[in-house]
Amino acid sequence: MSLTIYGIRNCDTMKKARAWLDKAGKTYTFHDYKTAGIDRLRLEGWAAKVGWEALLNRSGTTFRKLPDARKQDLTEKKALALMLEQPSMIRRPILEAPGGKLLVGFKPENYRDEL
Repeated sequence: MSLTIYGIRNCDTMKKARAWLDKAGKTYTFHDYKTAGIDRLRLEGWAAKVGWEALLNRSGTTFRKLPDARKQDLTEKKALALMLEQPSMIRRPILEAPGGKLLVGFKPENYRDEL
């Protein structure tokens, strides 16, 4: 399995993560889920591995603009539905790495240690 990084092209954190991968000489595939979407099975698999709470970007503009009624009493089912409806609510980047590793967010030290 090769590296696949998921996110949105114009996100500053994505740019930092991709620059780190490039500098480290890592070959990867970029999946822009704003343009290509994300499939339910992959999102459910990520949630099973790291928890839906780790995947939901509550600090992003898209989530903050939701009506309060949609943000209250979130369950995994509701959160996954929101992320499928608007993938920009998924925390970025998500990096799938060999060995089934899944890194959520970008911290250079985590990338260095795990890759």
